[in-house]
Amino acid sequence: MLHYWQREIDNLKKLILSLGAIVEEQIQRAMLALQRQDKNLANEIIQKDREIDSLEIVIEEECLKILALYQPVAKELRFVVAVLKMNNDLERMGDLAANMAERGKFLSTKVMMDLVNDLSEIAEKTQAMVKKSLDSLVNTDMDLAKEVCAGDDEVDELTRQLILKTIASAEKNPERTKDYFNIRSISKNLERIADSATNLAEDVVYLCSGEIIRHKEEDYKSEENR
Repeated sequence: MLHYWQREIDNLKKLILSLGAIVEEQIQRAMLALQRQDKNLANEIIQKDREIDSLEIVIEEECLKILALYQPVAKELRFVVAVLKMNNDLERMGDLAANMAERGKFLSTKVMMDLVNDLSEIAEKTQAMVKKSLDSLVNTDMDLAKEVCAGDDEVDELTRQLILKTIASAEKNPERTKDYFNIRSISKNLERIADSATNLAEDVVYLCSGEIIRHKEEDYKSEENR
């Protein structure tokens, strides 16, 4: 029984990490499509979202099967519960990357805007959060997970600043209001991806310690700044 149980857990971990790798790539490619104004790449990203949706269903079914057959407790139960939550967040991140690609597709026919550089800074920090959250899962590294939680405010602030810039730019160039709206939407998508990366990190902390820190983020952010 133990042998089969461990095999199921190992398989589940491989599945969630595979999903994470695909999502991470989708986010990177969505920004690349925007920067290169590459409509074809944007279409590829949108199409690949179906693969993420399919894998999300497979992972959920695997989690439910383990819960039904093995009735795990303690750390094993925390692992399955954490994977269920991570699965949902990763699927959502995939949707957000596809939405970014849709916006990039629209902007691919427009004159490139300077604000794309501001977006790139937000994207770099967001992608770093996603990578760290996945690395913390691979290594069950609670300290790294807490670093992700502590970094979310920076992305929020950069997004706030960019939104103010899009408003000011739209007022100066009303004929491009729709273009600036799409830039704003991409920035909000990146912010939501960062939020989901934080959720992943919180789930890693739960997996490692059994502690739910969802409403204690400020404590960890304060510790990080000491």
